[in-house]
Amino acid sequence: MEHERVIRDVTVRLPMASTVVEACEWSVAALARYTPAAISILLRVHDRLRCVAATGAWQVFSTVPPPAGSDSSRSAGGHNSASTPLGGTPDRMKAGAAPHGDLERSIVGRVYASGKSAAVTNVTALPDHLPVRPDITTELCVPVLDPAGRPIGVLDLQWSGPVELARWRETAERLAHRLGARIVALGGPPAESRSEKLLRHAAAMTAAATEWDLLAATLTAARDVSALAAAVLLLAGPPEPRLGAQTGVPGELESRIRAELAEAGPDALGRLIARAHRHGSAYTLGEAGHPPTEDHLPLARAGARTLVAVPVGPPDAGGVLLVADDRLLRPDPTTVNLLELLAGQAWACLDRLRTLARLREEASSDPLTGLRHAGPFEQRIASATPGRTALLAIDVDGFKDVNDTYGHQAGDRLLVGLARALEGALRQGDELYRTGGDEFVAVIEVSRPEEAVRIAERLTEAARRTGRTISVGVALPHPGESPERTLHRADQALYTVKRQGRDGVRLSAA
Repeated sequence: MEHERVIRDVTVRLPMASTVVEACEWSVAALARYTPAAISILLRVHDRLRCVAATGAWQVFSTVPPPAGSDSSRSAGGHNSASTPLGGTPDRMKAGAAPHGDLERSIVGRVYASGKSAAVTNVTALPDHLPVRPDITTELCVPVLDPAGRPIGVLDLQWSGPVELARWRETAERLAHRLGARIVALGGPPAESRSEKLLRHAAAMTAAATEWDLLAATLTAARDVSALAAAVLLLAGPPEPRLGAQTGVPGELESRIRAELAEAGPDALGRLIARAHRHGSAYTLGEAGHPPTEDHLPLARAGARTLVAVPVGPPDAGGVLLVADDRLLRPDPTTVNLLELLAGQAWACLDRLRTLARLREEASSDPLTGLRHAGPFEQRIASATPGRTALLAIDVDGFKDVNDTYGHQAGDRLLVGLARALEGALRQGDELYRTGGDEFVAVIEVSRPEEAVRIAERLTEAARRTGRTISVGVALPHPGESPERTLHRADQALYTVKRQGRDGVRLSAA
């Protein structure tokens, strides 16, 4: 096969390409006339290698993530990834070496990261070979470099039969060199589309582990997708409408908007939320000379001249997403539609996080008193500090008589009222658990045993004010003592109080 003819065909066509996509498609088409290989060109677009052009195959991979730690701004010579010898298998695949990261195990990722060509004569040796066709046996991948030698993508060829790899490697590298120069002349790899941005941000929002992380991801996405300067989320409550948490370092306009809305107060926020849910999404056309509505005056005072308002979730629990700019712009309906999709994703993720938080709280709390129960208590005492963490075992005096005389409903009311009284007598940071029917344990941090006794006496006084009495046993962990043994000593001290007439406190001596 005349390899120089391939080079000539591509070299003639490339200068006529007016876009990067056109340059890649012409390069693939020229190669396909001379070889039956499955051909693809992937370029770095934001945080992905995106397939820009390819020949027909059973499966074409649209995007693949680059290897962890790869950075297209580094020079090709600055990478550490190993290149595969011609016709060999990757060094990191030999001798049962454990691969690291999905794409790092594939030839595409290694070539992009290293800026060096690689070839494999037996693709079954690659645990994560990208299987474009089931009959592929040989793969050749060469980097597409900019004129400074930095990787901006890869050219990948895969064959199902014998191939003269040495010549094809030379040809592919020459073509990739010319293609890289043309891509840079046309402005570099194609920009990420707004729908691709939305997809990327939606994945980040879904992965958010906390409400704060979700709000940060939502506001970042809103600014990026809309290309507007500021994004603020208003939440409906309870107890009252409020500004969503500030995330990151806001820009000047966003800071002014937050300040004006905070000064306007909950009622003004509620009106903005109600307006969005009553009438749906709305946006300005960036036309000067039109006065804002009364509800939007705080935004206008902050300097907002362009605004998109999108409802989030239901009116009583959701809110409104406000995306603004201090320039007079004209957001198109597509921008609003993308922000509506973003708001829907934000609410779905927020509702999921709130549901999970509620389920975790219910799983760790006593349904009657709202106190944490035995499971969280066992986790807490496992971290007790010897000599400083005191355990106060508490038992309600005469509780069985209340149940037998007045019934279990009266007993439940007694426990709820007593739990509130004991909580009120504890200090900030002290913890109260319900570990049984009428049994409670307080976990407190003290500097000496006498301090723990004084707090226990405060608890007995709080119980007396409810018309009931309690017995309290106090124990501090000894060095090397198990939490279970400490609690046992506190229980023994409590039983001593019971035997001596109840309504008192005793410190465990041993």
